Amino acid sequence: QVQLVESGGRLVQAGGSLRLSCAASGRSFVSYAMGWFRQAPGKEREIVASISWSGRSTWYGDSVEGRFTISRDDAKNTVYLQMNSVKPEDTAVYYCAAVASSCSGYGCFLMNYDYWGQGTQVTVSS
Repeated sequence: QVQLVESGGRLVQAGGSLRLSCAASGRSFVSYAMGWFRQAPGKEREIVASISWSGRSTWYGDSVEGRFTISRDDAKNTVYLQMNSVKPEDTAVYYCAAVASSCSGYGCFLMNYDYWGQGTQVTVSS
């Protein structure tokens, strides 16, 4: 079992940057693939990025490719989402999630994630 707590969400101007963090507690964080999801008002939740348990492979949704970067620091039990060149359409509640899996690449993007954080609000003003 793993518990997840997101932080870093805030109001930011379009074109700016921010970094979200997701702190994990529990056992064997290194064996979990991690994902960042978001849900905007009136829309379904969507995955924006994933990273394998090893950190060696990542995958991004088309809408964030080239602007967002997912990374992990297993020594700190933390996964990050660096968000650059943000747009008003990036406004959403962002969630991190975990799944115990040896997936890699696009496989992690498609996984059903088992553990979720409470979310952090990102608002991008135009």
